[in-house]
Formats: sequence, C-alpha cells, structure tokens
Amino acid sequence: MSKNTAAATPADHVVHGEWHVRYNYPVGEVGARFFDALKEKRIVATRCSASGITYLPPRAYCERSFEKCDGFVDAGSEGTIEAATIVSAAFDNLPPPPYAIAYVRLDGVSTAMVNFVRGMDLSDVPAAAAKLKPGTRVKVKFIDAPEGKITDFHYVLA
Repeated sequence: MSKNTAAATPADHVVHGEWHVRYNYPVGEVGARFFDALKEKRIVATRCSASGITYLPPRAYCERSFEKCDGFVDAGSEGTIEAATIVSAAFDNLPPPPYAIAYVRLDGVSTAMVNFVRGMDLSDVPAAAAKLKPGTRVKVKFIDAPEGKITDFHYVLA
C-alpha cells in the first residue's frame, strides 16, 4: 500500500438502489374467505384439527401436521401484542413516519398477525414504545366501510 492510499472503510462501500414492484396476487380460496369476512367486519382464521393450531393469517396447510387446515373460526376482537415497533423511516405507499405496527395474537387464535396500531401519541417515541410492550392488550377497530383489504382494520390499545 502506498503512503497516499488510505484503506477503505465500510462506510465507503454503499450500494444505492430502488425497488418498485407492482403485482397482482391471487389469494386463493383461503385468502378469499379471509378478505370476504373483512367486508363483514370479521376476522377469520383457519384451524387444523390434526394439530389443534388456529392460524392467522389463515393458511391452507398446517405447518406442524402438514395436513390441510379443515375449518374456519372467527378470531376474537381483542388480542395480545407479541412484538411491536415504531417505524421512523419513510417507505413508499406507507403512512408518513412515525407509525406503529404490532404482531398481535387475537383471542382464540394460535398465531400472531401484523397490522398498524393507531390512536397513539407517537411524538415521544420511547414513551410510546413502552406502551407497546409484549403482553399489552389491544382491540381490533374496523373502518366504517370495509372493502375486503388488510387496511380495513387496525389495532388500538385496549
């Protein structure tokens, strides 16, 4: 190495890029039933009678028994936060930051599903984050006129 050449640092190696994806996603029979229920202000999960696991988001097959999920059940309108975060970076097609998201296990369901947590003061991020700790109870709140989209509902602190 010559005297005038400094070693590159990790900060000198940055890859810049953008990713824009448009897609049409066929939801299938299970997904269609889930999204149709949202129009009725209901959240449905699938159940595997072989394992006893109830899945939300719904799945066609059980990841434990490898059997086809053979039933649908209504999830509760309240649940428990398993993990949460407050997003402070801007992303295309998402709300301006900060916003909160949480994985919530709704009552009567074995797995957790992510969605926005709304109705919180996020101006003090550490204080807001403390209110989103695992074990915190939340309620499902639907918009007035659901369209069969995941954004038809969000969580609010119970």
